[in-house]
Amino acid sequence: MTYDALLNPFQVKGLTLPNRVVMAPMTRSFSPGNVPGADVAAYYARRAQHRVGLIITEGTVVAPKNGHAYPNVPDFAGKAALDGWRQVVDRVHAAGGKIFPQLWHCGSVRQPGMPPDPDQPGMGPAAILHPSMKSGTPPTVMTEADIADVVDAFAVAALNARDIGFDGVEIHGAHGYLIDQFFWDATNRRTDGYGGAHSWERTRFAVEIVRQMRQLVGDEFPICLRFSQWKMGDFEARLAHTPKELERFLAPLADAGVDLFHCSTRRFWEAEFEVDSLNLAGWTRKLTGKPTITVGSVGLDTDFLAALIKGDPGHSSDAHLSTLLESLEREDYDLVAVGRALLADPAWVTKVVDGRIDQVIPFTKESLNTLS
Repeated sequence: MTYDALLNPFQVKGLTLPNRVVMAPMTRSFSPGNVPGADVAAYYARRAQHRVGLIITEGTVVAPKNGHAYPNVPDFAGKAALDGWRQVVDRVHAAGGKIFPQLWHCGSVRQPGMPPDPDQPGMGPAAILHPSMKSGTPPTVMTEADIADVVDAFAVAALNARDIGFDGVEIHGAHGYLIDQFFWDATNRRTDGYGGAHSWERTRFAVEIVRQMRQLVGDEFPICLRFSQWKMGDFEARLAHTPKELERFLAPLADAGVDLFHCSTRRFWEAEFEVDSLNLAGWTRKLTGKPTITVGSVGLDTDFLAALIKGDPGHSSDAHLSTLLESLEREDYDLVAVGRALLADPAWVTKVVDGRIDQVIPFTKESLNTLS
């Protein structure tokens, strides 16, 4: 098996990546006080040292007052957090890597009593309890002023990312968090300009974020958007049931200024629609003409969620790598994000391309408990 397609350089806007491997964003919760420390910087630098072309950080919260839903998740606002991220950038660049922060707001996943401010309720497009929850408090409905504040928070975070040396940014618009809550009919029942009967009518919130970011960061700073069909709490959810629906959903986002789409699936080797063998990243590239990142259990011999839900160890494997390489060579998609496999073994890329996959450290639940 030849890995030339994986090792070719890639350019997006003014950024050149040394190869096609991306570290997927993964929540780690190792930032006490919501500030990334030296251990976080070393964690990301280790991946850069082992030939990861682009690192996308764990989700970082752009609105600390009401955007959190999990403990010890880093902020992307405030001097202490931004100083911490500057150290991360410096370490990754010193190791020869490139890095984007993933900018995040949890929206209605937040519940009263959650850190860092237990008095702050969740917020969302409608007063609907998040489908992932069996019980809890429905979120506060966002007013247009609330929406404008969050748009500003994302845009300012992007500007701060550029100014402290990041190579681009990723917007977290997937998996049922705030931006995706606007996309998703299960959580968005608004009747104003931020709602609509179809997913492509519910893109205004994300479009405003992208446009305002672009105004602040300029034309050459890459903006990536991560989106998904599946949601936390509903693996069968769909924003688009056909290629035509997907095209209508993606068009306003591409027009707003998204440079790169990160297309989140659970199993990258599965076709998105019955009419073709293309996966979600393949269809997105075909429909928009924009470069895409594929992701979903890359480097594992099972669905990555099986290791968490069913206790399956999810051993590293080359079972699907031939499919991956063939798709890259056909230019079905442009970049490949590796998540759990790379979390468990910082040297995953080096070992795989050197033909030492039998030496890769397998992902297990215990891999989540350290910053190895």
